[in-house]
Amino acid sequence: MASVEMVEIWRGGFRESVHRGHAVVCDASGAIVASWGDPDKVFLPRSSSKMIQALPLVQSGAADARRLGSEQLALACASHNGAEIHTGRVARWLADLGLSETDLRCGPQMPDDPDAFRHFTCSEDAPCQLHNNCSGKHTGFLTLAQHLDAGPEYIDPLHPVQQAVRAAWEDLTQEDCPGYGIDGCSAPNFASTLAGMARAMASFAAARRGRGSRQEAQARLVEAMMAHPELVAGEGRACTELMRALAGAGVAKTGAEGCFAAILPGKGFGVALKIEDGTTRASESAISAILVALGVLDPAHPTARRFIAPRIPNRRGVDTGQLRPVPGTFDRPTLG
Repeated sequence: MASVEMVEIWRGGFRESVHRGHAVVCDASGAIVASWGDPDKVFLPRSSSKMIQALPLVQSGAADARRLGSEQLALACASHNGAEIHTGRVARWLADLGLSETDLRCGPQMPDDPDAFRHFTCSEDAPCQLHNNCSGKHTGFLTLAQHLDAGPEYIDPLHPVQQAVRAAWEDLTQEDCPGYGIDGCSAPNFASTLAGMARAMASFAAARRGRGSRQEAQARLVEAMMAHPELVAGEGRACTELMRALAGAGVAKTGAEGCFAAILPGKGFGVALKIEDGTTRASESAISAILVALGVLDPAHPTARRFIAPRIPNRRGVDTGQLRPVPGTFDRPTLG
């Protein structure tokens, strides 16, 4: 099946650009209740899958053995801005493990946080691996590696940490993983279909405390992300702002190359989205429109308006056009 037109850009009465994509909504049983494009499209969900990558950390008992709190669990699922609220917490977590920034394998990254970015551009200091948006996830990997008494090269696809992630991946997607790509942070990123990813997110949505180690772990990760949206991304970021706007109705998590996922416990729904051309502006608009269509995001909320249909100003601040969902695409999803 072909992708569908999801988001368009208008300027001066002309349709200047269009972004096509695929999306799937699954319910707690794993059934598809709404879809756009091809549910069987195989893709790399990139950072939208961090909840699955963090699952062995909690389910194995490693998180409890190290007495991790909800802040660390949120950071394990984060693609953070590299602000002090992120890097300071990751540094302390590493110190509690008897480790340091040099034990990470994610590589340095210029932070997106404005204050941190300004510091590094106006000084001779250089960002380190703590500033990598995936440093929390990698510290979670190191915590699990210690718990398993495994070696330090935790990003090797054959390392026990990544084997545990792959096992969780296949269990939750209910698919044999067709392979992986190496992510920007050097960790393997496992592939699935859009339906498989939505099915995995729906399993998080259906998870409840007291129903076994798997559901307990999933529920704790979702609760941590909802409790600390500022740690999952950062101020001004779509993940953080959408979770605040959802007000406990669920979590939303971005990924590179136009990916997004959402977990909606009240509905029991999981959502997976992929914009075909990899554009973030389109994925933010499309996931917001889907959340409105599913009845969990108020279309009048300032955050919904900001991401669904932002105006496009020029360098003088003059409105020159608008990004918006393609009319009718997300209006009335067919639900179960």
